[in-house]
Amino acid sequence: MDNKPVNKENEGNSFELSFNKINYILMAVGIVLLALGYILLTGGGSDDPNVFNPAMFDSRRLVVAPILIVLGFVVEIVAIMYKSKKA
Repeated sequence: MDNKPVNKENEGNSFELSFNKINYILMAVGIVLLALGYILLTGGGSDDPNVFNPAMFDSRRLVVAPILIVLGFVVEIVAIMYKSKKA
C-alpha cells in the first residue's frame, strides 16, 4: 500500500507561471537602463537664477539620457511580451 498523502484539492489544478527566468532578467536590464537614463538626465542647473549654466544643454542630457530611457522602455515591453519557445 502507498502511504503517500493525497491532496484531493490540488489534483488537476496545475498552473504555469507567466514569466520565465529570461523575462525577469530582461525586466532587470530594462530597470537598470531606465535608472541610468534618469540619473544621466539630472543636474546641469545653476544655484543662482541670474547666472546661465551651459551645462544644462550638454549632449549627455539631450541625447544619451533620452536614448537610454526609450531603450529601457523598449526592453521592458519586450520582457513582458517575450514567450519562450518551450512546448
